[in-house]
Amino acid sequence: QLIESGGGSVQAGGSLRLSCAASGRTFGYAMGWFRQAPGKEREFVAAVWRSSGITDYTSSVKGRFTISRDNAMVYLQMNNLKPEDTGVYFCAATRFTSARRAVDYGYWGQGTQVTVFS
Repeated sequence: QLIESGGGSVQAGGSLRLSCAASGRTFGYAMGWFRQAPGKEREFVAAVWRSSGITDYTSSVKGRFTISRDNAMVYLQMNNLKPEDTGVYFCAATRFTSARRAVDYGYWGQGTQVTVFS
C-alpha cells in the first residue's frame, strides 16, 4: 500500500527527491519518512500531519529537506545532502494525527536506498 521511489547515489551537496504512493486504507493518513543506516536504528526524518498538513522535521534535516503531499503522493525533497544522510529511506503511514516514533506507524513501504558520497 506504500511504494517508494527516487533513491540513488549522489555527491555531497546534491539533491534527490523521494516519492511515496499511498493507496487503500493509508490514503489520508499522516505520513512520515524514516531512514535507517547500517548498524543503526530506524530514525524519524520528517512527517506531514493528517488533516492540518503541518510538517515536522528532525533537527538534522531542517532547512535541507521538505516533505509535501499531493493527494495520494508524498514527497521528500532532499537538498544539500550530506554523507550522514546515507541510508534506506522508508515511507510510513499512521492513524495518529501526528507521530515521530516508528512504533506508531502501522504501514511501511519497502524502502529505497540513498547513498551520499563525499
